[in-house]
Amino acid sequence: MNIPYITSLKRVVIIGAGFGGLQIAKRLNRNYFQVVLLDKNNYHTFQPLLYQVATAVLEPDSIAYSIRNIIKYNNNFYFRVAKVYNIDPNQNKIYSNIGNINYDYLIIATGSTTNFFCQKNIESLSLTMKSIQDSLDLRNLIFQNFETAIITNDVNKRKLLMTFVIVGGGATGVELSGSLAEIKNYVLPRDYPDIDVNDMNIYLIQASNKILECMSQKSSEQALKDLKELGVNIWLNSVVTDYDGKIVNIINNNINKQIKSANVIWAAGVKGALIDGLDKLVIEHGRFLVDNYNRIKKYENIFAIGDVAMIKDEKYPKGHPMTVQPAIQQGIRLAKNLNNMIVGKKMKHFHYVNMGYMAIIGRNKAVCDFPLKLRFKGFIAWLIWMFIHLINLYGFRNKIITLINWMLQYYNKSIKLIIRK
Repeated sequence: MNIPYITSLKRVVIIGAGFGGLQIAKRLNRNYFQVVLLDKNNYHTFQPLLYQVATAVLEPDSIAYSIRNIIKYNNNFYFRVAKVYNIDPNQNKIYSNIGNINYDYLIIATGSTTNFFCQKNIESLSLTMKSIQDSLDLRNLIFQNFETAIITNDVNKRKLLMTFVIVGGGATGVELSGSLAEIKNYVLPRDYPDIDVNDMNIYLIQASNKILECMSQKSSEQALKDLKELGVNIWLNSVVTDYDGKIVNIINNNINKQIKSANVIWAAGVKGALIDGLDKLVIEHGRFLVDNYNRIKKYENIFAIGDVAMIKDEKYPKGHPMTVQPAIQQGIRLAKNLNNMIVGKKMKHFHYVNMGYMAIIGRNKAVCDFPLKLRFKGFIAWLIWMFIHLINLYGFRNKIITLINWMLQYYNKSIKLIIRK
């Protein structure tokens, strides 16, 4: 990896430049640590807005930002584009596609990957939305299907191409459903006047009896109402059991049902993006078991944060939510703990502070739940959602471009280009 070894400094290797990994990399004291950051991409992705790339509201460069520009001060800091495939805890070494490197402390911040719950057909035939590449694939599928639908005389084929099934009623599924509904309501009538908009159907499939399970009942009901007004078909208490590329098999309230669709988007679950090499006993439900210092159990110098880490306590017996806030807060706390530890100070336990949940449904439609039972809906919640996402984007250019795109899309929603096939 062409990284010099400095005997006077402890080497900290961070795997993953997501929200948590970047917090640690920026905050570690480089007078005591040599910081090595590894990621499979040379950019950080603002994942909460991936669905807007998928539906052509934003371009990829609006939500991606160079890691080298985020951390510009290079004293005792090294970034490498690498895919890590194994850890040897006995030798304090990791193995990657660009070489091997030893560590004094290792931090795993690899985030999450899609959980298909062992359903192989769905895994091979459905689309996901965990990366910019995934979002671009979904965008091109949507618009290519529109182009194919416009030239086919087969009514059944046209409906197959224009039926979208989103599996999973969390924030990702809700926001994607709402964005697709806006394409149906605002884009198709103008850009494709010779397509009957009624041929486009959107289904949101949720296994439990409410969407947005992490939010309050009132916010969940409001989101349900808003989606239905936009024309989204919502099936609660429904489990997808199989998909063959054309037919989605579903158990809905204990009744077997089917939906014919060429477009299934899987947003029903995630699991930690684990790396091989550690004891299987420290893994539970696809995440590394860690203590209150984010140290992986059974290992003194290996830590995990964010989606890949599970801290169990009375309030969160199944671990913290696999969302942005726990990753950021754990990254900040771990950086402080390591800085304190190296100078002989005590480390402090991590305590998660729930900052609230938000979801946008469509134009002027959103729901927000904040501490102290503060809840907002409609236009005010929509403005809050936009403001919070805007200020959390990396890069002044990205903030400006995103804001301008949102303004233009509000007044002039238009179909975007098909870049690749």
